[in-house]
Amino acid sequence: MEGLPPCPQCGSTYTYEDGALLVCPECAHEWSPATAGTGDDDDVVRDAHGNVLQDGDTVVVLKDLKVKGSSSVVKVGTKVKNIRLVDGDHNIDCKIPGIGAMGLKSELVKKA
Repeated sequence: MEGLPPCPQCGSTYTYEDGALLVCPECAHEWSPATAGTGDDDDVVRDAHGNVLQDGDTVVVLKDLKVKGSSSVVKVGTKVKNIRLVDGDHNIDCKIPGIGAMGLKSELVKKA
């Protein structure tokens, strides 16, 4: 396999071309050669509308969220200031007024 990049998901060097796509036979991941060089998209956190989020941003909650272990609810339209981005499935750490410290998923908020 001369000159083909390794798989961005599993790192396998056994990639091959299939039409306009590159394919990994080990994990079955398919990707475009045009996007093969841009590996920095994995570190970018985006909101529900595709806007890039950064530490210190202000976001607005898009749907009612039940707080686990409590009877309280984070209402739609709640503005959350000074977010902090973290790794994991809940990729936003923040303090919500009236509730306290909480983890949110970026898919449930929009940038204010």
